[in-house]
Amino acid sequence: MNTILNGEECASCMAVHTKFLALGTHYGVVHILDHQGNPSSSKKYPSHTTAINQISIDQSGDYVASCSDDGRVVINGLYSSENNVQATFDSPIKSVALDPEFSKKRTKMYVTGGTKLILTERGWFRNKATVLHEGEGSIRTIKWRSSLIAWANNSEVKVFDLNSQRVITNIKREPGKYRPELYRCCLCWKDDITLLIGWADMVQICVVKERLIQRSDLPPLVVEIVARFKTDYYISGIAYLKSDLVILSYMTNIEAGTSKKGHVVAHRPQLRIVTPRGLNEPEEISADALSVRGFEQYRCDDYHLENVAEENLFYIVSPKDLVLAKPRNIDDHLKWLIDHGRFEEALVAAETNSKEVKKHNQQDIGRSYLKSLMEEGKYETAARVCVKVLGDDKKLWEDEVYKFARKHQLEAIAPYIPTSAVKLSSAIYEMVLYDFLKKDYKKFQNLIKDWPADLYSVQPIISAVQDQLEKDPDNRVLLETLGELYTRLTRYDKGLAIYLKLGHTDVFNLIHKHNLFDSIQDKIIMLMDFDKEKAVKMLIDNIDKVPVEDVVRQLNKRSELLHVYLDALFVKDPQAGMDYHELQIPLYAEFDRPKLLTFLRNSNYYPLQKALNECEQRHLVPEMVFLLSRMGNNKQALQLIIQEENDVKKAIKFAKEQNDEELWDDLINYSLDKPEFITGLLQNIGTHVDPIKLIQRIPEGLKIPGLRDSLVKILQDFNLQISLREGCKKILVKDSVSLLQRLSKVQQKGVSVDDETKCPVCQGAIIAEDSRRASHVVVFFCKHVYHEDCLPARDVGPFCQICTAHSQVKRRRSQRVATSEARL
Repeated sequence: MNTILNGEECASCMAVHTKFLALGTHYGVVHILDHQGNPSSSKKYPSHTTAINQISIDQSGDYVASCSDDGRVVINGLYSSENNVQATFDSPIKSVALDPEFSKKRTKMYVTGGTKLILTERGWFRNKATVLHEGEGSIRTIKWRSSLIAWANNSEVKVFDLNSQRVITNIKREPGKYRPELYRCCLCWKDDITLLIGWADMVQICVVKERLIQRSDLPPLVVEIVARFKTDYYISGIAYLKSDLVILSYMTNIEAGTSKKGHVVAHRPQLRIVTPRGLNEPEEISADALSVRGFEQYRCDDYHLENVAEENLFYIVSPKDLVLAKPRNIDDHLKWLIDHGRFEEALVAAETNSKEVKKHNQQDIGRSYLKSLMEEGKYETAARVCVKVLGDDKKLWEDEVYKFARKHQLEAIAPYIPTSAVKLSSAIYEMVLYDFLKKDYKKFQNLIKDWPADLYSVQPIISAVQDQLEKDPDNRVLLETLGELYTRLTRYDKGLAIYLKLGHTDVFNLIHKHNLFDSIQDKIIMLMDFDKEKAVKMLIDNIDKVPVEDVVRQLNKRSELLHVYLDALFVKDPQAGMDYHELQIPLYAEFDRPKLLTFLRNSNYYPLQKALNECEQRHLVPEMVFLLSRMGNNKQALQLIIQEENDVKKAIKFAKEQNDEELWDDLINYSLDKPEFITGLLQNIGTHVDPIKLIQRIPEGLKIPGLRDSLVKILQDFNLQISLREGCKKILVKDSVSLLQRLSKVQQKGVSVDDETKCPVCQGAIIAEDSRRASHVVVFFCKHVYHEDCLPARDVGPFCQICTAHSQVKRRRSQRVATSEARL
């Protein structure tokens, strides 16, 4: 490349292909170069007499077209001269574009731009030139992709659809304080439908779509601008890198605001990578200044940007330089990040691309990052980064912890110090614990809970805590921590004593975890006072370890606590505390009266008379009624209900439950002088006692409220009973008839008789093979089959003699059993 541009020759334009580069010069020569910029001696085409304006390469890379102000278009075949073209026009040609399928189609097409946009078609027998557009000034750039041709003049960008032979869009140039001829429009097809436009300081991304509603007067395709944004620089070229834009930017000291009057100097061109965001401001990812000779004197149009998309290669052309740009490898990227102090990004990039990193070490980057954070005083961030950077390296961790200690920042690093996979020396952990013990009791306690006891020596820490307690003996946090430390040292008795003193919630966990039931034999009341529910549950769940008699003995002086314990014990296992059921009766009566009756019903382990005496002393009528009935004294129980409770419904219910006719007589006798009771009896005893007995015994002249309604109800109940009986009788008759019909139908069915069926009398086959021995066959309802000759001469009934005899034996046996039962 140096041999071409080192002399007087200057580059004017360029086109790229996956196979090669085509460079045009001011001397009108097209040079074919490889991707490293090395020229080929056999690939040099002196095609024009003036500077080349634009070069176009077909899709296969077989043909290269060039144009110039000399009015000529030259198409050279790189591998064959069969289709070479040299066409001359009557005006300067500013742009040219080959059909992407130029080498494959029989009709060769290309489009040229000057004052007109002309499509030329060359065939075997004819050439045809079609003017696609004219009258809007010089056409300075053309890009052809698939069936779409995009071009730009000084006022707008247009797209022509070859399939419909129509212009499908006109995108006006944004107005600005610049001369359009000095800031050409840069076009780039990203794919078959996406067009990138960079013009002066405006970027637009356009997408070709099918029109939703097709009309004959409108083209079938439409172009939509999906992203647009204004830049702080001028655009010399535009390309793409995956979903991002690559922009070659141009700026002078005027745009930068640093110009001196009458003295304009261009800055170095920059290659920028930008992420578009629709109609919002884009995000600039990077901007790299390019080393170009003589950049101070160049204009925006002196630069060109082309890319080989398949290989992510970008070529920047200036009059005297050809610069190759390609994405940095990960090492380049890491170096740049480190040089700019962006250690966090470098660390993430090194971790993400660990397999591709060759020159850098993730740990070295991390340690540099840590050093930077420590110098900036960002200790919390540095502590978090240690986990990722130091990994499982014990020595590095210890060194870093001592650095934090020297900065008096152990509090920042403590949460991140490794305690499992990697274990540091015990001095490290003890140093941190001593530091927290002096500064923050609560955080010291959290560390004691979080860190395993094997990381440090427990006894020295206990001594240190005791020293602090001498200064503050009632400090709850220190006492709790001391209890935890005693537990770690397996001195559970001391730990439990401290927890009980404090009423700490971990008491029960400690007892369960370390099986300390022997230690609580004399601390039952203390546990109950601390948390009654948890203590009771623990005691009941561990009766084998804490016997019931021990608990009762300690709780005897605290009746309420004793009741809670025995009640819970009774609910779980009524037999477990049966020796104390007698004791529970006064406890229920005093502390939980609603449960007393339920207890009396469900327990069988208390003396009835003592229970009755207790209830009589407290005048507990429902309980007395139950106990009297349980003792068999139903009359006295009924008398209590009537006299004490005056509740006829309850009295009737009681009589129903006992199902005793004499009790009903007593109830009637008790009720004769109580009209309300008589009313209740008339309404409820209809199904248990003959109402006539009650009605006949009602004294004459006694006024009974609701008597008429009660009698009506009795009659209705009687009618209902009669209806039910008649209904049941009808159902019974219907079922009997149905069953009889079914029996008759079953008995009328045929009976299968085969060769294996034998006569029960002669044991011979029913169906004999010898016709001389053939006999008539008799079949009974019991399904037994006989030869007619084998049956005795008598009247044949529905059942055979065998079945009849069996039925008679069963009948006689049943009669004997019934007689014996009657005698008994």
